[in-house]
Amino acid sequence: MPPLTDTEFNIHYPQPLLIVISGPSGAGKDTVMQRMKERGLPFHFVVTATTRPKRANEEHGRDYLFISTEEFARMIDEDELIEHAIVYGDYKGIPKQQVREALASGMDVVMRLDVQGAETVRKLAPEALLIFITTESEDALVHRLETRKTETANSLAIRIATARKEINRVEAFDYVIVNRNFHLDETVDIIRAIIDAEHHRVKPRKVTL
Repeated sequence: MPPLTDTEFNIHYPQPLLIVISGPSGAGKDTVMQRMKERGLPFHFVVTATTRPKRANEEHGRDYLFISTEEFARMIDEDELIEHAIVYGDYKGIPKQQVREALASGMDVVMRLDVQGAETVRKLAPEALLIFITTESEDALVHRLETRKTETANSLAIRIATARKEINRVEAFDYVIVNRNFHLDETVDIIRAIIDAEHHRVKPRKVTL
């Protein structure tokens, strides 16, 4: 009797995943992403395009693609973005070609988006893996936002009000992780465990864009 083929034996080879890290402002999404990079996890980390000014500790091409409003408008017109939105008065968007090339290479793709952007990606790619990052409590979230000292009083008030609404959108996600203070590596470990588990599903996610 001839041996079974891989198809007959029902072996699933891991498919690249499109992973969205999201959650309210102040939950620590950027810090989590940075630690994932520092630990050398084998993912392609999407660099978001934005029209907001570069902060002192940020680098073009590493933290964001800092572009002009005119260039962003061109990318919208030429359908070069997976999703885009106005976030606190500035445009942010995910370059489509960057994601497609990474998925085609077989790499898992990780992107950091606000809650609105994550829900847009879900509509475009229903098989995307959405992970919601939050804090232990609303008080902890507000405290983080206040201690960043990167906002004007009005901007801070808007961020806090928006964060409170975003917390209520958690049910639109696949997983939720409490990113506790001083437990950053634990958060990253949980994300890695989720991704590893997803690669062992009987019915794997098949992402198309």
